[in-house]
Order: sequence, then C-alpha cells, then structure tokens
Amino acid sequence: MNLPPFDPARFEEEWAADRDVFENLAANGDNAAVARPIDVSFKGSADALAALEDAAEELGFTVLGDETSKGGARWLFLERSQPTDETSIRALTELCLRIEAHFGLEYDGWGCVAETGMKH
Repeated sequence: MNLPPFDPARFEEEWAADRDVFENLAANGDNAAVARPIDVSFKGSADALAALEDAAEELGFTVLGDETSKGGARWLFLERSQPTDETSIRALTELCLRIEAHFGLEYDGWGCVAETGMKH
C-alpha cells in the first residue's frame, strides 16, 4: 500500500506525547529493547475505520477491536509487536500518521505495558 507523507507539524505534536510515554515507561523500569504488543488507536467514520480494518494486516497490524463512545465517536484499535526504543517508536508514529492521512482518520497515539525483560 502506497501511503501519503505525514504532516511534519502533526508529527511534532505526536512526538511530544510520545516523549511523555517514554518517560512513564522508563519510570516503570522498561527495557526498550524488548519487543512487546503495542496498541494504537484511530478515530473516524465507520467507512474509513472499516477500510483501515481491511488493510490492517497489510500494514503490519492485527485488529484488536472497535468501539463507539457514549458521544458517538467510533474507534478502531490495532496492535503490533515491536520494541519501544525511540527509533522504533518514531517509525511507528510516522506510519500511523501516514495511515491517518490516507484513510482520513484521527490517530490517537500508542500504548503498551512496561517490560523489564525479566521472567516473571
């Protein structure tokens, strides 16, 4: 799939939020080199979300599910496994912003559980 470029100003906005997530993960002893499931979410029209759901596997994601908020907003939640180092997350954020532009959706960030790399 040929995705359009992302808006650099939009990237800076998301990257500021990403830095907050990095700090939170670090405070919880995260080992950024450990690959783990990372979820991302998008908000938009039912048709746009359905189109993304159909393309998710091609884009390297699995579909976690969808939801409609009490206010009527529609969400799609996707997941993929990867590390959380800055280079990997930068690539994820850039990809999600390109998805946002292509499908006419609103990317709402990523999240994951801190991983120390220690066996439980």
